[in-house]
Amino acid sequence: MQNRSQPYLDIIKLSAPIAGIQFAQVALTSADLLMMGLIGVEAVAAGGLAMLLYNQLRTMCVGMVTGVGNMIAAAIARGEKRTGAGAADEIARNEVRDLVRASMLLATIVATFAGILLVGLGYMLGFLGQDPRVADLAQPTMFALAPGLLPMLWLNVLRQFAVGMRRAGSLLRVTIISIGVNIFLNAVFIHGWFGLPVLGLAGIGLSTTLVQVWTFLVYFRTVRRDGALSPLLALDGWRAEPATVMKIARMGTPIALTYGSEAAITSIASIFMGTFGPVALAASNVVNQLAYIVYQLNIGLSHGSSVLVSRAVGKGEQSEVGAIARRSLAISFSAMAVVGVIYVLLPSVVLYPFLGAGADPGVVAAAATLLWFAIAHQFLKGSQNICIGVLRGLGNTKAGLFNTLIGYWLIGIPAMAACGYGLGWGSSGIWFGLCLGFGVTAVLLWWRFTEELRSLMEPPEADGLSRIGPSRYSSQ
Repeated sequence: MQNRSQPYLDIIKLSAPIAGIQFAQVALTSADLLMMGLIGVEAVAAGGLAMLLYNQLRTMCVGMVTGVGNMIAAAIARGEKRTGAGAADEIARNEVRDLVRASMLLATIVATFAGILLVGLGYMLGFLGQDPRVADLAQPTMFALAPGLLPMLWLNVLRQFAVGMRRAGSLLRVTIISIGVNIFLNAVFIHGWFGLPVLGLAGIGLSTTLVQVWTFLVYFRTVRRDGALSPLLALDGWRAEPATVMKIARMGTPIALTYGSEAAITSIASIFMGTFGPVALAASNVVNQLAYIVYQLNIGLSHGSSVLVSRAVGKGEQSEVGAIARRSLAISFSAMAVVGVIYVLLPSVVLYPFLGAGADPGVVAAAATLLWFAIAHQFLKGSQNICIGVLRGLGNTKAGLFNTLIGYWLIGIPAMAACGYGLGWGSSGIWFGLCLGFGVTAVLLWWRFTEELRSLMEPPEADGLSRIGPSRYSSQ
């Protein structure tokens, strides 16, 4: 029994810390929204707008360096294969150093550009049809958030470095502590404690930036003290090989666009829901937040399975790839089934933390109906995200972008409009179209994966090189 369960435990062991980190990030954002609510309704509207734009850019920035973990895992696996032992050779170690320094340079460039863009968007809010008062409040908040993109992305480079080395757990503790630090700093800057000026909403943006700096510095110290990570940590980006920077950028660009596309379809669904009135929008926002929280489990499984696939391919163990994917899906579907049962049996309990005892009965009823769609949403979106991860493990990041463009933009968004408005299904139609978009994307992605897996399992070509896999991660 132990031997049969060990492969599942390996996936869970690598995925759980990543999922925990994601849960902590959700808690960080939720704390910010809660503190905005203490200021007032306009602060929630303006702060929510600023955070939405910040998170859109943050998500795409993270996508640019997500593939680094796969590259590092593959490099170490190839080194272990060459030595025939549990330690990588010096060739692999130098390759990892090159990947780290190149990704730090790329992160600096991308985050700087995104920060400038966020500041520019702050100046454009008035021209984008936003209420002048909301724009006036959101602009300084966006200015305060912009510098935080740099330490945030540096932190994600270190995170991918640790994940690729299969030592991801230490960031969870740091992130959890950062939640408490963030809440404290929010209060300090909002109210002007300790003789500091009263910054109000902009103080929440400044707090987020300072927490990003603090988290990066603390985690950097942790990595420097790790005996396995410290010797491979190279931050001298000016010495990075241009070819390595371009390789990371080529792999990261489709991931960044895929992440951006996924965020966009959810935002469009929210805009559609708003046209049916505040009750429908409030119910949708609550259910979407619930689905987003649960989704973090699948993000962890996606990253964990992705690194394990890269490692298997790097060691020439192609037969393990399909098994890793099946095990990850089994874990995901088991967890999603449990959550779905809770939604069905205890909807009022699930919704209470967000709506409270005195909630509008119409909002509660609408949210309870949408929970049924959330069950399908979690299975379909989670499945596609795991598939994107295992495809990334094979070195294929373009499939995720191509198939999400089809599933989201050619199927999902038109279906939302057709079902919500054309067929008169209202808010249920919007969620049906959203689930349909995720479902089509999941089918397309898994079909692509089975094709790549079939190609991977075929005998090598005459020149002795596999058709896919390690060549996509090689340093050549």
